[in-house]
Amino acid sequence: MTQQFPRPLLLTGKRLRMRPICSSDLDPLGTAASDPRIWDQHPTTDRHTPAGFATWFERALAEQAFVVEDAQTGELIGSSRYYDCQPASRAVAIGHTFLVRRCWGGEFNTEMKRLMLDHAFQHADTVWFHVAVGNHRSRRAMEKIGGVWDHDGILEGLPYHYMRIGRPGISARPQSPPSALRAPSPARGGRSNDA
Repeated sequence: MTQQFPRPLLLTGKRLRMRPICSSDLDPLGTAASDPRIWDQHPTTDRHTPAGFATWFERALAEQAFVVEDAQTGELIGSSRYYDCQPASRAVAIGHTFLVRRCWGGEFNTEMKRLMLDHAFQHADTVWFHVAVGNHRSRRAMEKIGGVWDHDGILEGLPYHYMRIGRPGISARPQSPPSALRAPSPARGGRSNDA
């Protein structure tokens, strides 16, 4: 059974701040997510529409996601979250991430993931990222921060790359992925998530 991951109230870096999502973030975060290019390599490409984003947002609230704010302007520029916390195997996943296009390819994603990884490694030895097979941008972004391909699997009927980063000083490869992170059989279902 998956548990909630211990979550700080605020993660702060030079370029951005991350805080827990709240219901009043729907409109400003929806505006940030309204660019179709953000979602064109994700498994669910309609998240730029009000209805598609509302579905994403409901899940983000339920899973205690973070919103990402530009530290200089306070503008909401994206979101990410921890999920599939597996205390017994000291593993957690990070994903469901998006950033506005002006923040692509630079320091924002690196800083966001570093803040999340630094916190995660206080409680976990392995952090997993599930990247949709066609999402080349996310895979390159993961490789830039040290993500290593581990295996491919199926989540909610779609192919994903399972990438991982191990806590410094600890073997980055567990004996096997935690049960909730193994590729589920189609009969068992699974969850879709984005790096």
